[in-house]
Amino acid sequence: MSVKFGTSGLRGLSTDLVGSVSALYSTAFARHMLDSGALQPGSPVVIARDFRPSSPEIAGTIMAAIKRLGLQPIDCGTIPTPALALYGASIGAAGIMVTGSHIPADRNGIKFYRPDGEVNKSDEEAITRLARELADDAEANRVEAGSAENREAEATKLFVDRNLGILAADALKGKRIGIYQHSSVARDMLVTVFEHCGATVFPLGRSEQFIPVDTEAVSPDTVSQLARWADELALDALLSTDGDGDRPLVADERGTPLRGDLLGLIAARFLRAGVVATPVTSNSGLEQDGSFTVHRTRVGSPFVISAMDEALADGKQGVIGFEANGGLMLGSDFEISGKRIAALPTRDSFLPALAVLGTAAQRGVTLSALVEDFSLPVALSDRLENYASERSTALMAELKGSREALDGFLAPLGTVQSVSEIDGLRVTLSDGRVIHFRPSGNAPEMRCYVEAADKDKAESLLKQGLSLLRAWSA
Repeated sequence: MSVKFGTSGLRGLSTDLVGSVSALYSTAFARHMLDSGALQPGSPVVIARDFRPSSPEIAGTIMAAIKRLGLQPIDCGTIPTPALALYGASIGAAGIMVTGSHIPADRNGIKFYRPDGEVNKSDEEAITRLARELADDAEANRVEAGSAENREAEATKLFVDRNLGILAADALKGKRIGIYQHSSVARDMLVTVFEHCGATVFPLGRSEQFIPVDTEAVSPDTVSQLARWADELALDALLSTDGDGDRPLVADERGTPLRGDLLGLIAARFLRAGVVATPVTSNSGLEQDGSFTVHRTRVGSPFVISAMDEALADGKQGVIGFEANGGLMLGSDFEISGKRIAALPTRDSFLPALAVLGTAAQRGVTLSALVEDFSLPVALSDRLENYASERSTALMAELKGSREALDGFLAPLGTVQSVSEIDGLRVTLSDGRVIHFRPSGNAPEMRCYVEAADKDKAESLLKQGLSLLRAWSA
């Protein structure tokens, strides 16, 4: 069985998740919820999916498995993950989202939610343990095509209403905004929300075939397409999300994507946050902002949520979290323009996009000018696909196990000044540049993150870092 929990949910090949594996893991999840008292017999479980070809079949199998356990499955159709989480919380339901997020269509995933939010790492361990115990149980592995009452319209309305009051109805009047719809489940909601804010919206690139969009490492082809649309339509901004709508893509008037951690910083100021939890991969310049306390974590929403929970337990107010991919989590309730926005401790793409466009409009500046107002180091990232997990594990073991090996590996780049092993290997060089290698938790990929004083230095460092990864062999 080649499925496993990564940075956010269970992931694997679509061919592995279709069939008994999805029945087994949803059974294990339901059993864990019942055993822990989080659910009672007859409790509701909301289920949604993205537009991958394999997702409807997996969702049907999950609905049947949930029903066999004596729980009430509710079909929420194709909606964003934060919309599913919000609706589940509103009715006290656990939730299951079938999505592989930004990874290719030959892979898929399942995200699990307790009634109070995302499962944490201890929940994932319990689910994995139960799945192993039930591996030979025919009932737990039974594949049936289930169905359930459909409440997609109700869940959609709740999420759209949450976002309609964040900006005034005319806040973006006169702005021309492109929505790159591709195969995102958020594509129609984005049009509704930003038209409500007064913008002239241009739906673009809608696709009935699944297109993987990684908002943290936007492909060169996507960047070129965004630039063409921005020029042809004289746009002020372009917006999109990943497949399940929990990671934002915001591009400026030239079609240049803004980094997700910058979106998070602007959203933190917009919300007047007091505490920010964010992974070590987010820009190191966040600590210099001065308006909030920063707690660094490992990569993955469960770790960010855990840090938010710790801050709340310490009595902190105004607690948020975000990742370098731009997904924003609210640990606390917030008030925006007199409207209460309830805590939503799962990644959301809508609020950061609204915060950034609203901030630019309020200041009367373009998005590119807004970016220039923040003196963060230039941070770039990319990934090497089809980088075998065994290879990345061996590389990390070698570099972490010997300072001599690390110094030798990075000698073409410079001298090592300091090292962080919070997640992967993050190295600060003697000239202040930063390079960070991290194996993906969701796919056979190696990610490389860099920071430097200017774009040319950052691009050069990223290119060199990727070359070192390609050339390395055990």
